[in-house]
Amino acid sequence: MATNIEHMRKQIIVTALIIISCPESYSQIIFENGYFIDESNKKNECLIKNVDWKNNPLGFEYKLTENEPVLVANIQKVKEFGINNVSKYIRVKVNIDRSSDQIDKMSSERNPSFKEELLFLKVLIEGQASLFQYVDSNLTRFFYKLNDSEINPLVYKKYLTDHKIAENNSFKQELFVKLKCKEIDISDIKHLRYAEKDLERLFAKYYTCTGYNYINYESKQKKDLFNLTIRPGLNYSSLKIQDLITGSESTDFGSNVAVRFGIEAEFILPFNKNKWSLILEPTYQYYKSEQSKNASYVSGGILVSKVDYKSIVLPLGVRHYFYLNDKSKLFANLSYVIDFARNSTVEFSRRDNSVLSSLEIKSKPYIAMGVGYKFNDTYSIEMRYGVSRNILGGYSFWGSDCKTMTLVFGYSLF
Repeated sequence: MATNIEHMRKQIIVTALIIISCPESYSQIIFENGYFIDESNKKNECLIKNVDWKNNPLGFEYKLTENEPVLVANIQKVKEFGINNVSKYIRVKVNIDRSSDQIDKMSSERNPSFKEELLFLKVLIEGQASLFQYVDSNLTRFFYKLNDSEINPLVYKKYLTDHKIAENNSFKQELFVKLKCKEIDISDIKHLRYAEKDLERLFAKYYTCTGYNYINYESKQKKDLFNLTIRPGLNYSSLKIQDLITGSESTDFGSNVAVRFGIEAEFILPFNKNKWSLILEPTYQYYKSEQSKNASYVSGGILVSKVDYKSIVLPLGVRHYFYLNDKSKLFANLSYVIDFARNSTVEFSRRDNSVLSSLEIKSKPYIAMGVGYKFNDTYSIEMRYGVSRNILGGYSFWGSDCKTMTLVFGYSLF
């Protein structure tokens, strides 16, 4: 039995490594209809590789037709590009403040430290009043434009003063002055955060008030960023324990199969074509076994060992998808598992059931990895392996080796 678990464990690890090492074979990052405007102001219809950029790009890959080779365009040669009904980027020279929000790197100056840079800005809202965004790792900056004026930064900066963190919220005053409308009052500005959703709502309110037409590019690509999935399955578990001092009460409880039931909350990260997600899966599971062996040091000559292990485990992990087509995808997980055992013990007793000793089960956190398949964003199946863990963490003179292989079935409610 233990040999079977070890063999399956190796298969899962090898499968995960094969999938991860071949991302292009399972990618839904495809070439989509788009365009770009070159230095001569010519608009070129083409197919652009949509990688759902988290950070604003400096260039992109494209094909003029489906059967032609892949070409590369960069910021030096392109004034504007977009993917139809998805996104739009414009090239512009702007003043940008790259001051850090990290305390150990935070400036003591209240005013931004501007530097002129040539950037592709992402268009969030376009019209009489336009809103733009620039993201580079942990740095996020917003810009705006009114009518045919220049694009200007919306200033927000954290800085240190008297060993405290203060904020320069100049963007609030700027928008209050520039977005003149009877529907926008001081209360809208007071609670305004320097965040995409807050700024989009303010601009949308401005357009509702003025009656001007506008384009909201973000609303064109609404994404389902949360999944709730019922996850029943089968655990195939093995357990060995040992007295580290004498070795006299070493027991192999063998392997058995038990039902487990979990419910998974999955939070899709809104970039890279929704291929990354964070997962949280509270799960009930149990393991029971009884073993007897000859023991001359025990009255009656028989030592009975019992394990009754019931717990709620809480895997916290990250998942990566590898798309096969529009309905099918593979995935790989890596999770940190916290185990909350309840009323769980390992007991040693004589043949007449008189208890010699009882050990309370307290499992240490462990790592689990899995690979699976999902169809139509609804049905899934996964093989998961939990690495060896010690379930007698509360005892320094006892050791244990618990391993679990799990077959999980999933049905996504939404």
